[in-house]
Amino acid sequence: MELAGRNVMGAPSSLISGVGCGVDTRPAAYCPSVSRTTGEDNIVSWETRILHSSDRAMLENVVPGVFDNVLDSSLVAEFLGDDRHHLAVAVDGEQVIGFASAVHYAHPDKPPEMWINEVGVAADHQGRGIGKAVIRTLLQHGERLGCREVWVLTYRANQAAMRLYASTGGQRASQDQVMFTFFLNAGNDKAQAAGQ
Repeated sequence: MELAGRNVMGAPSSLISGVGCGVDTRPAAYCPSVSRTTGEDNIVSWETRILHSSDRAMLENVVPGVFDNVLDSSLVAEFLGDDRHHLAVAVDGEQVIGFASAVHYAHPDKPPEMWINEVGVAADHQGRGIGKAVIRTLLQHGERLGCREVWVLTYRANQAAMRLYASTGGQRASQDQVMFTFFLNAGNDKAQAAGQ
């Protein structure tokens, strides 16, 4: 959504390099983030980056609670091996402390778009701008990919997510959106849960 000198974040294009990380054309898309001070003597420094298939080892050192479940190495390899799947991570030293995942896709009649699937930040790192930084890293990556729009769904009751997406330039849809879920192989999942 490029509007009169504004990027997908809604910020003037000239400000992008000063917010989180600049547009980085290097293949690894390494984007250092701004250091955050959490107290008088407690400074936490972290960086954000887009992971690639060669970065799988980074996901072996994730702070508990960042992802919903324990990471499965075969799913990590599948996700990072797919060029349309994107994972922005925030790293403090050698530990992943936050992430945002997305998928970009094309339509036969529209320019590419990106869908942000999930955002997670370790509980003891929340409130420090990490969620904003991983979102901004994904938005900038989407721009590099030629995406014209990035979208995400959340519950109106999830006030933290509502504030996060608004603070990174997201605009609420003008209509009430309704999501439908189609459970595939639901019978197999129930049988597996029952141990059959």
